[in-house]
Amino acid sequence: MLRFGLALPCMLAAAVSLPAATPLAAQQNPAARTLSGTLPSGAKWVAEIPANWNGTLLLWSRGYSPNAGSPEAAGGGMNQQLLAAGYAIAGSDYGAGGWALAEAVPAQRATIAAFAAAHSKPKRVIAWGYSMGGLVSTALAEQQKPAIQGALAMCASIGGAVGMMNMALDGAYAFRTLVAPDAGIRLVDVDDDRANAKRVSDALAAAMKTPEGRARIALAGVLGGIPGWTSRDKPEPDASDYEGQAEEIGRSFAMGIFLPRTDQERRTGGAFSWNTGVDYRKQLALSGRRDMVAALYRKAGVDLDADLARLNGGERIMAKPEAVKYMVRNYTPNAQPRVPLLAVQMIGDGLTSPSLQRGYAEAAMGRDVKSVYVRGAGHCTFTPEAVMASIRFLDDRLARGKWGAAPADFVPHTPPPMLRPFVRGREGR
Repeated sequence: MLRFGLALPCMLAAAVSLPAATPLAAQQNPAARTLSGTLPSGAKWVAEIPANWNGTLLLWSRGYSPNAGSPEAAGGGMNQQLLAAGYAIAGSDYGAGGWALAEAVPAQRATIAAFAAAHSKPKRVIAWGYSMGGLVSTALAEQQKPAIQGALAMCASIGGAVGMMNMALDGAYAFRTLVAPDAGIRLVDVDDDRANAKRVSDALAAAMKTPEGRARIALAGVLGGIPGWTSRDKPEPDASDYEGQAEEIGRSFAMGIFLPRTDQERRTGGAFSWNTGVDYRKQLALSGRRDMVAALYRKAGVDLDADLARLNGGERIMAKPEAVKYMVRNYTPNAQPRVPLLAVQMIGDGLTSPSLQRGYAEAAMGRDVKSVYVRGAGHCTFTPEAVMASIRFLDDRLARGKWGAAPADFVPHTPPPMLRPFVRGREGR
């Protein structure tokens, strides 16, 4: 089941009133007590509490999925390890699949209340999640009256709905304009994500066989924020290995740039991304990766300036104002978390660009936000050790009132900048 990439929870402007949940099913076993129930919204929730509970509840928010599925108390198969460490764990199914972010935040808040009513009030609650779930956790942290004491956003779409999807649109626009103008690829108003993805994949496979195709895909990938290392099964290319980086961009391009839009546009009422007014020559310069793209173009014998002129002279995409407003609400961060927030990202994530995390951290300057990176590639491919280190690092911050030394699991890293930053309440590109 797909659980990747997109991430837009609905943040409520004020505290949510939470009525009691419907009757719960509970059972005892030697390792942990299990609770489950149905929330007033109809969403289902589940929790596990170890006998040696330390008083902290970890609230798990899942990533994007076309269907609601079954509620999970923890992700990544971490249940037993977290329980053994003394944490209680809980999560809901949000009550909906797809871009279910208008439902996600209130469902997660209701899960906290249901847990407290069924068992006891936690000493503290840490919201954590992968991908879209990382943005759900961020939204919980940014609420005016948070129901949590800390947030852990892992491999998260933390740059927000509008900026993330605008950056993806830039990559998609460049690909269709320069590589596959006649393939019937849709950029917005997507009626069928799977059919559109098939057209993209076919055009991508053909283009990657030629030097000019690889150069143009590298340009589109850079504009869309795809890093130069995305494969978990391959070593990171050297900084000067432009061909290797182009190959890595190509391997994640279709899923990292052509993010699902059908459900989102149904919710918003139309196109919520735009590229009017974007100067692609300036965007490439801002990326810090122009040298790589230029070298690939020279090797392929293609005129980079001419391609940039084609992009700047092409027909642009306009968004519907009401659709944008929906995505600002559901969810574009304001980068003003009211509780400590730890953001953790793989440096080689080709589906949720590491640039999103950099953009959030820069916008949140002066807030209690810690941004760290794990050396590795792939989307949300953290080891159990990295997950535990992240949770303990944040838990320690909450206990001590200040950040300690970063664990050895994290490495120094600065990804390329967020090329289309958009923070709620501030000007965006």
